[in-house]
Amino acid sequence: MLGEIIAIGNELTSGRIANTTSGFAARHLFTAGYEIHAMHTIGDSPSLIGEVLKAAINRVDFVVVTGGLGATDDDLTTEAVACALDRPTIPNLELLSQIRNHLDAISASPVSPLEKLAWLPQGAEALTLQARMSGYQLIHANKPIFFLPGVPYQMESLLLEQVLPRLAHWNHGRHLVTFQRIFKTFGMEEAAINRLIVNLNLDHSINIGYYPVFPEVHVSLTLRSPMATKAAALFEAACRSVEVTLGDVIYGQDQDSLAGVTGRLLKAANLRLATAESCTGGMIGHLLTQVAGSSHYYLGGVIAYANSMKMSSLGVEETLLAAYGAVSREVAEAMATGIRHRSKADIAISVTGVAGPDGGTIAKPVGTVFIGMTTENETAVHPFYFSGNRQQIQEITAKTALDLIRRYLLQQGRT
Repeated sequence: MLGEIIAIGNELTSGRIANTTSGFAARHLFTAGYEIHAMHTIGDSPSLIGEVLKAAINRVDFVVVTGGLGATDDDLTTEAVACALDRPTIPNLELLSQIRNHLDAISASPVSPLEKLAWLPQGAEALTLQARMSGYQLIHANKPIFFLPGVPYQMESLLLEQVLPRLAHWNHGRHLVTFQRIFKTFGMEEAAINRLIVNLNLDHSINIGYYPVFPEVHVSLTLRSPMATKAAALFEAACRSVEVTLGDVIYGQDQDSLAGVTGRLLKAANLRLATAESCTGGMIGHLLTQVAGSSHYYLGGVIAYANSMKMSSLGVEETLLAAYGAVSREVAEAMATGIRHRSKADIAISVTGVAGPDGGTIAKPVGTVFIGMTTENETAVHPFYFSGNRQQIQEITAKTALDLIRRYLLQQGRT
């Protein structure tokens, strides 16, 4: 089945509030096996609402409309629908009774704007009798149209509990099974990943998408078919081919984060990590501690931004700083060994660099970064030359540090 999503509200078209409901609806409808032909975001204009709705009904098999169903005078969706589809509003007596019972319990007022929620276009069926969560279904031109509130948590609840089950019943016997997997990669450009996957010559029914999410690239594989068993085997074979081809460039799947995957490897190896950060200002530690349970493997870190902190907190010698500068291989190594000795960590990582926009020189331009890593048995320093603005350089530095740890642990697990 093919559908469209229409989000209504001046707060959306003015940019005051982000339209999150359409994305939520599209994700869940797609996962449930439905194709979304288009998504629209329009203001509270009755004529425009009617125009967009009628055009959608003529194009697709179902429509989901969000917003404009409240009790205030600027909630115009129901009135616009009644006019556009020539379905005058009439009271839903059961819903009206629920609203009045609710009002009797909290107010002596005989009339309330909330009663507006009970007046629905002729032929509409309320999705729920909860007075605080308006929403209804209308069958027009033999097509289901769902009208949901614009409040995200209310819309999400009704979509999952009412719309999807009703659509499944309506669509009985025509359902597509959806298989989808997101491969999250780090350390390879999108074009290079694309070339490798194109050379696999995957089955034409496998839809491949490439999504740069700085500084990562996410690759999605999607297969939709009415034949679940055959499709599952085909999909898994395609995924295995991608995994073998990209190897360690893939750090995780679906909801994985680079910090979370690195943390799981540290925990599995029973190793503890400490960090010494300069140009990233604590971003590595922040990423690590966003993961629940990170205290099992992350001891903590030092943000040594000034040279004085590098000397006092990490034991970097003043002569080293004078001879090579704060942004140098030698200082990165000293920072890593200093934090490891002081914290008693098994692994330590350090970063020092020029995040910009100022501070660069001909010898060390903006984007120059040194990342040091040390363990009980070895120490290595890796130079990088990143590009971008200050925030981008900091982010790619922090994630590159995590990726170095991840790849080191993977290699140790193979030996």
